[in-house]
Amino acid sequence: MGIGLLLLDKGLITKKDLDRALEEQQATGERLDKVLVRLGIVTREQVLEAMGDQFHMPVVDLMEVKVDEQTLRTLPAKLVYKQKCVPIRADGDTLTVATSDPFELSVLDELRLLAGRTIDLVLADEDQLQRFIREHYGVGGDTLDELGAGQEDEEVRVSDDELEQAQEASVIKLVNDLLIEAINERATDVHIEPYEHELLVRYRIDGVLHRAHVPASIHRFGPAIISRIKIMASLNIAEKRKPQDGRITIRHRVDGRIHEFDLRVSIIPMLFGEGVVLRILDKSSVLLDLTDLGMQGWVLEHWTGLIQRPHGIMLVTGPTGSGKSTTLYASLNRIVSDEVKVITVEDPVEYHLAGVNQIQINEKVGLTFASGLRSVLRHDPDVVMIGEIRDRETAEIAIQASLTGHLVFSTLHTNDAPGATTRLMDMGIEPFLVSSSVEGILAQRLVRRICPTCARPFTPSPADLPDDFQLEAGQTLVRGEGCRDCRETGYRGRLGVYELLLLSDRTRDMIMHRANARELAQAALDEQNLVRLRSDGFEKVRSGHTTISEVVRALTT
Repeated sequence: MGIGLLLLDKGLITKKDLDRALEEQQATGERLDKVLVRLGIVTREQVLEAMGDQFHMPVVDLMEVKVDEQTLRTLPAKLVYKQKCVPIRADGDTLTVATSDPFELSVLDELRLLAGRTIDLVLADEDQLQRFIREHYGVGGDTLDELGAGQEDEEVRVSDDELEQAQEASVIKLVNDLLIEAINERATDVHIEPYEHELLVRYRIDGVLHRAHVPASIHRFGPAIISRIKIMASLNIAEKRKPQDGRITIRHRVDGRIHEFDLRVSIIPMLFGEGVVLRILDKSSVLLDLTDLGMQGWVLEHWTGLIQRPHGIMLVTGPTGSGKSTTLYASLNRIVSDEVKVITVEDPVEYHLAGVNQIQINEKVGLTFASGLRSVLRHDPDVVMIGEIRDRETAEIAIQASLTGHLVFSTLHTNDAPGATTRLMDMGIEPFLVSSSVEGILAQRLVRRICPTCARPFTPSPADLPDDFQLEAGQTLVRGEGCRDCRETGYRGRLGVYELLLLSDRTRDMIMHRANARELAQAALDEQNLVRLRSDGFEKVRSGHTTISEVVRALTT
């Protein structure tokens, strides 16, 4: 009996549910039980319990299981990866093996033959099983075993024919495994760092670097991995003395849907080889609304009003990786319509936005922000988005565009909102132009969101509260205790912390007289035209979205 009929027989799904899941399965190619879980018809726990009852197999929680190295070695890594089963306990002549697919009972014969013992099968959740394999055998462990078979050298050097070695099926599979693992873990960056006796692979997840689970033997294949990445990014594999930049586009199924990912590749020569960083951009991801990003209250109300104005400049500031582009996309998404023509000039185009004309910068052929912006203004736009104001020329064109009836969105690299005005003047823009064109400035940072699965209320100690954090007597806060969904960190996903500066007649006059950022901030606070980053962050702590330590970490500059 297949899983669909099994769940139907136990009354967990209806015939209509099964037909719907089968139709979805034909479109996505997923396993039927995974489709049923994704559609919310059943839970993973219900599926496991039903299969356990049917096959009279106990269900184990692999998150709670501790396995010694000797037991792990009772089965070869290649078989573990091939059959998706892991040894968890050895007791005399009996080996307990966890699997997530009891319908493939033919694997029992192969397990008995290789282990030379009686096999006792138990049932485990598939996601837990895959995580267990990655943590104990490493990403691509089976591929590394195959690559290293018969090779006893301490390090495998790239052969004379580097192109041939980098295109070997095993190397291709290994690199693909590393990239797919990064995508599945929601990583935004992949770091591959060569050291004398180690090749370190790390993923940046929710803004924090985590070591990837890769076998130590991956160090021997570092040159082949780098060469494969160069080939994928159309770079020169023979050039090892100079930095190189390129791009890779890959397609991968996420939650039953094909997503297209744009990987920006940066390679730099280092002491013990070449270091690689890949920035992962999901070009097919669903655009979020401003509220989904974490914008709320006073900031949301006034920013929404600003982006609906007919002309002027709206600036979003913050360091690299603070979510500025995502905020601009969400803002554009709110105002785009058949009546409004929107053109963007970006480097790179991070998301595809329906109804928006998007231009990709290409400095090799002379298409810069400044030249692109000049051409854009001849296309009669209502709204223009410039990926970044990097120089005086771009800033001057943007200001002229705003003064001639266009609404202009752009980003700047400054620490706070008031600092954006002095940054523009430092570029050489006249104070009266800044004062007359800029309507609002939004600064932002990203903080990690408390994991909803393991979030628990607690009463903080007064000693743990910063001096400027107000908490009513008896009020509780929330923190994540750590679970499998958040990699035991207590956080899953991120949200924005915002600082919004509205310009008034008084502050515009101060800009005309070249007031510094601190004077401008104080005047705006007095007029209640400024919400600071720290205030917005602490409000999100009180509302249970993040923690004090996370706000302090993100806002320490």
